[in-house]
Amino acid sequence: MIIGLTIILILVLLLPFTVKQVEHNLEAFLFVMGIAAAFISHVLDKSLWFKALEDPIHITIAVFVAGLLFKWLESPLEKGFLGISRIIPFRVFLALIVIVLGLISSVITAIIAALVLVAIVSVLPLDRESELRLVILACFSIGLGAALTPVGEPLATIAVSKLDADFFYLLRLIGPDVISAVVLFGILAAILIKPKDNGSGLKSEKVGESYGEIIVRALKVYLFVMGLTLLGAGFEPFIERYLLGLSPYILYWINMISAILDNATLAAAEISPAMDEPTLKAILLGLLISGGMLIPGNIPNIIAAGKLDIKSKEWARFGVPVGLIAMVVYFLVIVFIG
Repeated sequence: MIIGLTIILILVLLLPFTVKQVEHNLEAFLFVMGIAAAFISHVLDKSLWFKALEDPIHITIAVFVAGLLFKWLESPLEKGFLGISRIIPFRVFLALIVIVLGLISSVITAIIAALVLVAIVSVLPLDRESELRLVILACFSIGLGAALTPVGEPLATIAVSKLDADFFYLLRLIGPDVISAVVLFGILAAILIKPKDNGSGLKSEKVGESYGEIIVRALKVYLFVMGLTLLGAGFEPFIERYLLGLSPYILYWINMISAILDNATLAAAEISPAMDEPTLKAILLGLLISGGMLIPGNIPNIIAAGKLDIKSKEWARFGVPVGLIAMVVYFLVIVFIG
């Protein structure tokens, strides 16, 4: 059993990063891997199927409804953001973008928050370097803030499901740490970014989407979370043997690999209700912070980079140093404050 799960884990960790076909069909790939893991672990029964069908419902509805609202309100939102940026001090406005998108992403979902970010960036007077910094800092913020409720992003959905916790459990567990990080990223945006209208900024695609694209995205999210539910259940024996006894500090740094992998996939494989809260907190913070370091680490990164044509090296030059500093800061917080 363990050998089979180890092979599946290696495939899940490597193939999305190395094989383009897998990267472009990640939802179907994880669904197949989830079925395989659950089958190998002998947990693929009727109750698990019902759970896998039920878990994605709330986040799928949230993504679909938020997608419709964004489609209908995109133009007035763009005009509104541009108007506000002319009324208040520009650096304050940049900080507010990062902070507000981070906090509301747990309600409107990380996907829609990323689309709003792209719409804002496309109308602001920023040079390319400043736009890159704004996008990356905002994606760090969105990735963190979306984890506060199970409708914000798949990681939170899977974590709440695996722990059989209530809607506000993650807000209580990591809320203070996440909110402080979101504010800090906003402050960094105000310090590190300056306006410059020289026409050399990022060139975005048209953000507007068809109704078909909104439906397809919602269905992909449903299949993605369903696959993660199956994957998480299948990896319970692996977790019990190799992870439950590890120090939360070790798990925190191990989870830096979420910089190159979607952190929801790792959460599905790692989190167990048998873990205590300090361990869960270390796992989640390690996943959430490092998820912003590179493009593949989180859904907002992928959406923003694709829409704005940001290359991996461009993202890494700023995202990796910022992420490493944040990892060190929050490691000290975990060790000395708890």
